[in-house]
Amino acid sequence: MKSPVHRCRDVEHGRGQSGTGGGTHVGTNCLVPEQRIPISKDVITASTASAMWFIKDACGIVCGIITWFLVLYAEFVVLFVMLLPSKNLTYSIVNGTLFNTLAFLALASHLRAMCTDPGAVPKGNATKEYIESLQLKPGQVVYKCPKCCSIKPDRAHHCSVCKRCIRKMDHHCPWVNNCVGENNQKYFVLFTMYIALISLHSLAMVVFHFLYCFEDDWTKCSSFSPPATVILLILLCFEGLLFLIFTSVMFGTQVHSICTDETGIERLKGETGRWGKVPCWEAMQAAFGGPFSLTWCSPFSGLSCSRSPPEHVSVPQGDIIEEDVIEIPLN
Repeated sequence: MKSPVHRCRDVEHGRGQSGTGGGTHVGTNCLVPEQRIPISKDVITASTASAMWFIKDACGIVCGIITWFLVLYAEFVVLFVMLLPSKNLTYSIVNGTLFNTLAFLALASHLRAMCTDPGAVPKGNATKEYIESLQLKPGQVVYKCPKCCSIKPDRAHHCSVCKRCIRKMDHHCPWVNNCVGENNQKYFVLFTMYIALISLHSLAMVVFHFLYCFEDDWTKCSSFSPPATVILLILLCFEGLLFLIFTSVMFGTQVHSICTDETGIERLKGETGRWGKVPCWEAMQAAFGGPFSLTWCSPFSGLSCSRSPPEHVSVPQGDIIEEDVIEIPLN
């Protein structure tokens, strides 16, 4: 039987020290962090990957609504203030198609990042019966999260907002009302990229529109009055500049995290170098779901219209163990 969701390390014992008989006990000494056993990702995700995911956090929901409002505001100004009143039909069609496409992809990426399970570890499986079912080798150690009572796999951290342990958790982002983790990092990267692109595009159109209106009559370059037009354009300019800087920085840090195979929280806690890092290109392929193709830029990859019954992992029932570190004794 495979050893699913567990975080196990080999334990070295000094000479002359012998293990006790069956059962489990706490062992916090002589842990060797470099020696680990691979974790079955399929088993870990099977119980939650097919379920709908949504975090009921008031702050995150408000931030998500604000994100959509700002994108729709930019859509309104671009279409009704700059493009539709324009006398150049080709200019309006080309820029309108490009902006609307990028805005649609940005909102779709936001939805996928918000409603995709980031890699949550099943709750409440830290029982003696479940640990025994893992069939661990003598000298291995498993770790329990004291907050959500789950057996933690390697590189998993507990999120106080999601109230779950998340595999390869980078951070919790209120703008997508979700953690950025192993399963949804691609959609978060796409979201920041598309928001940066529409911000840059809107800023360029604002500059061209201001130049056009200065050379022509302000009453003819917009359907709104000149004061209203100026206010709408200034607000869009401020929004575009702010989000261009913010999302560009976030996009860069996320790509850097993927290439270095090191999450933000791991870097913050100094947990680097405890696992075998993969090369940059392999890490990018793993994060974006396969070899390089146009699907890397699509937030719809992996979606399926057919519904298959969810696969659940059978977790032996029992009482939650009290220890946070459980060592499998040597025979």
